[in-house]
Amino acid sequence: MLDQLIADYATSERGLEIREVAGGYRFATKPEYHDAVRGFVKSLKPPLKLSLQALETLAVVAYKQPVTAPEVSEIRGVDSGGVLGSLMTRKLVATAGRKQVIGRPILYKTTRDFLLRFGLKDINELPSIEEFEKMAGEPGRAGGDPHGAPRTRVRKRPRTGEEPDRASG
Repeated sequence: MLDQLIADYATSERGLEIREVAGGYRFATKPEYHDAVRGFVKSLKPPLKLSLQALETLAVVAYKQPVTAPEVSEIRGVDSGGVLGSLMTRKLVATAGRKQVIGRPILYKTTRDFLLRFGLKDINELPSIEEFEKMAGEPGRAGGDPHGAPRTRVRKRPRTGEEPDRASG
């Protein structure tokens, strides 16, 4: 019966389809209607906004899970404990037990909410590193503008304890 419903929605003129997501099923907009629905949804509630640090940390956890906080910090090159706490609060990351090494650090993994929020059936649907690099190289992706120019970051004032940047010449 479910297969029949999936087939009916896939072949009809309806704007919805049934997708397998996170071990269950979900109604989803057909790709050709994404722009219309996106415009409507943007007017409803603020989207999930994650900082660059949170996205980096979430990506490390998603690809390396189960992973410890020190492992995440080593990969990122900065302490990630606070960011992991924030991701846990948002229910995108959860604990996955303890690693059987000295000190028994906590292991982290992504959650079902992560799969639902990103529309994934399971963690195997994450793009491979090669696919991700290809997407990041496309115009309008990975933080660039739609014309392919990279986003620049301008610091307006020095951080506490730093000297202001002096232009030479």
